[in-house]
Parts: sequence; structure tokens; C-alpha cells
Amino acid sequence: MSQSGYIPVDYTYREAVEEAILRKQNGRIFYFDDNQRLESADGRIVKLKETDQGWMLTLHTGVHIRLHRLITLFGKPGPAYDEYDNYSIRCAECLDENKPGAK
Repeated sequence: MSQSGYIPVDYTYREAVEEAILRKQNGRIFYFDDNQRLESADGRIVKLKETDQGWMLTLHTGVHIRLHRLITLFGKPGPAYDEYDNYSIRCAECLDENKPGAK
């Protein structure tokens, strides 16, 4: 399992997670796992804790997600949203190169 290094995130993301915990909000979270794969999890966040790997959130299902790898949190952009946006653009560029008549 490879792990990307921790990247500090703006406090507003921690506040959004803390608010979701207080409101007992349920929903879908999209994130990058430790192998840089796109993943999703459904549930309710029950804990936010700072560890040696950065801020970690835990869902009621036991799933652990690194805060700085969140793409969306219940439909709102997270710290890794721009990385995901760039990732999707790169994929589209790859597809364009394979079309007939492409450079």
C-alpha cells in the first residue's frame, strides 16, 4: 500500500466535517485512497482525529479517510477536488489523442 504524503488543508474543511458530525449528516463521500484510486463511501462521519498521517475521518461503517484526499463531502468540493478535476481533464485528453485525425 503506497501512501501519498500529508498535505495540510484549510481549516474550513475541518469545520465542514465537524459540522457534519454534529448534524449526524449521512451521504456519499468521494475520495482518493492510498493507492490514488477513486473511491466512494456512504455513511455518517463519527470522528475526526489528527494522526501522524494527517487528519483522518471515520465513518460509522468503520471506513477511514484521510481528510486531504476528500474529493467531495456530501456533494460539496473537498481538498482534493482540484486534483480530481485535473485528473478528469487528463483522461479526456488521452481519449482525444486516440480519435482518428488527432495529433
